[in-house]
Amino acid sequence: MHPLPFPAPTPLRDAATDTGGKNLGALPDWDLSDLYPAPDAPEIKRDMDWLEAACRDFAADYEGKLADLDAAGMLDCVLRYERIDTVSGRLMSYMGLRYYQNTTDAERAKAMADAQDKITTYTTPLVFYTLEINRLPDDHLDGLFAANADLARYKPIFDRLRAMKPYQLSDELEKFLHDSSTVGAAAWNRLFDETIAGMMFEVDGEAYNIEGTLNFLSEPERDKREAAARELAAQFGSQIKLFARVHNTLAKEKEITDRWRGLPTPQAGRHLANHVEPEVVEALRNAVVAAYPKLSHRYYALKAKWMGLDKMQVWDRNAPLPREDNRIVDWDEAKATVLEAYADFDPEMARIAEPFFDRGWIDAGVKPGKAPGAFAHPTVAEVHPYVMLNYLGKPRDVMTLAHELGHGVHQVLAAGQGELLSSTPLTLAETASVFGEMLTFRKLLDAAPDKATRKILLAGKVEDMINTVVRQIAFYDFECKLHDARKAGELTPDEIGDLWMSVQGESLGPVFEFMDGYETFWAYIPHFVHSPFYVYAYAFGDGLVNALYAVYEEGDPDFRTKYFDMLKAGGSKHHKDLLEPFGLDASDPAFWDKGLSMISGMIDELEAMED
Repeated sequence: MHPLPFPAPTPLRDAATDTGGKNLGALPDWDLSDLYPAPDAPEIKRDMDWLEAACRDFAADYEGKLADLDAAGMLDCVLRYERIDTVSGRLMSYMGLRYYQNTTDAERAKAMADAQDKITTYTTPLVFYTLEINRLPDDHLDGLFAANADLARYKPIFDRLRAMKPYQLSDELEKFLHDSSTVGAAAWNRLFDETIAGMMFEVDGEAYNIEGTLNFLSEPERDKREAAARELAAQFGSQIKLFARVHNTLAKEKEITDRWRGLPTPQAGRHLANHVEPEVVEALRNAVVAAYPKLSHRYYALKAKWMGLDKMQVWDRNAPLPREDNRIVDWDEAKATVLEAYADFDPEMARIAEPFFDRGWIDAGVKPGKAPGAFAHPTVAEVHPYVMLNYLGKPRDVMTLAHELGHGVHQVLAAGQGELLSSTPLTLAETASVFGEMLTFRKLLDAAPDKATRKILLAGKVEDMINTVVRQIAFYDFECKLHDARKAGELTPDEIGDLWMSVQGESLGPVFEFMDGYETFWAYIPHFVHSPFYVYAYAFGDGLVNALYAVYEEGDPDFRTKYFDMLKAGGSKHHKDLLEPFGLDASDPAFWDKGLSMISGMIDELEAMED
């Protein structure tokens, strides 16, 4: 089912502001009518009523009987389940997208919560489905797949369900966990979202929301960056007990559930959901941590030199470089830049992306109450994705557009797999988005008119890669430490802050000094709340795309066909099978070094420019 309608947002790129930019042109808003005509449309009640009856009838027809179904009967069962998943997903997508447009609107928040409550209640009778499938013998299922090719197409879904078989609880406990989910993690998620969205920060006598204040961290004026950083620290500090309560509660809830299930580590559930082996993630993590000195430490030492600083402060990390182009990129130029980059790779990619701009599939402007960050939500396979941005016309905003549009293209292509098989594991879900960014970056780099412009572009890309790889693995280490420490008891805000700071110096390097108050900056990261251990997927995706792009640059004549086939596969194949046509294997530790060497090579070029 769809207990939460959205993935975690893309990592904040410090590139959005509070009330919208000037001279950006007409920014598009969502047209949600492809889901439902209006929040009070009769189609919503129709689908809610259908869903309630469909779940009740499904349970009546199949509970206690899955073991007796032949191949044709099992296929009918799967197709009925898929239809239920589609209708519930459509409902929650509509309610969720409306809510994320204005998280401070009480009516929208209530509508989403009420819909979630109803869907959770309606789908509780379906909990038996996974439990009974996991009680079927392997040879019985294999026989069903052998007897019916249409059913065999769904084997990856059965494999994913059965990966949780060793950690399955009793029928009664599983139903209880499902039924209570709306007053557990989902409720704490909402408290976090609404608190963050409602916070205001004063910089130079003016009030801004969190997006506007984070934006100042990438402004040219150092005094303004410092003022914003100190105001963020002050306001986070004022709410730090609440944020600590959210994290303590969610970590404890997860520990209890994991303990009852017998999961070996706090990360194990995420790895299972991502269909990735723990040793692959550990190889990625170790490769990135080992590379800190030649990546982030080396780059930030260079940046400090460019800025004329002996030591960098946290408000200097995302500062623009001297001579960096600070012009505003209007919406039409951003659209043209990304679509041309996509078309240069393959016209089909631009053709798929075009409707996002023309049909109300993008919500670009920054508005009061709108959720921070950016995401692409696939909704359901029979509709289309929607992209959310907070666009203010900075060059990094163009990269964010390329990133989220890459997600959208991926989701359109994968939709052909149908509702159950279209969803891509998080480790591969970042592939098309990061690849889209790379295509856009390379187009801009090739068009650079001089050495100085090339240097600025390279440095910007390195910073984005450090934010995507180094920062996200540091976040992953922080989460690992947080969940491990929580097992011993309640954590004070200071103790959580100490864990946060323990990964900052290690990952950013000796050139940094850390202001008092920076120990609270864990508080606003949405990934820790919404999707524990999600963050390594960004580093996984970046490393994977760097390796893929190297294959592309080597001139594989079939690369485009292989690439589109990979995206069309959605969640129907394991990462080993998807990467095999490219001669790549993520379980090989050298794979990650190959990806990281692309970042290191860009830093080599930047260092060479110093001569």
